[in-house]
Amino acid sequence: MSTPIETFFSAWGMTDDAARADAIADAFASDGTYADPRSQGALSGAQAIAGYVNMFSANAPGWTAKVVNSDEIDGTHRATVAFGGLGPDGNEMVQHGQYFADLTDGKITRMVGFVGTGAPE
Repeated sequence: MSTPIETFFSAWGMTDDAARADAIADAFASDGTYADPRSQGALSGAQAIAGYVNMFSANAPGWTAKVVNSDEIDGTHRATVAFGGLGPDGNEMVQHGQYFADLTDGKITRMVGFVGTGAPE
């Protein structure tokens, strides 16, 4: 059984927009919000979030997103996510992000993402 966070990130690799939107709606509360450095502010609601993820899929065809590590402290969930696929040069690439989420009744109510894992360079 996958968590709402895993369900959300598995949607990033889906090729069918309707299936992707359904998976995101299953993962997020109806008024849930999502923000990352590229979202230009917080997106509210599954439809807006799905539209944003659709842009990722269109700009990075064949790429996937997978939760590679997760934990939870006092109700806040943290996930390290690996985004991977073929880069512009045709070679396999992997980029990591760190995401923090609040869940209520098994749905994401708020998620904020950061590029990288926060590790010192």
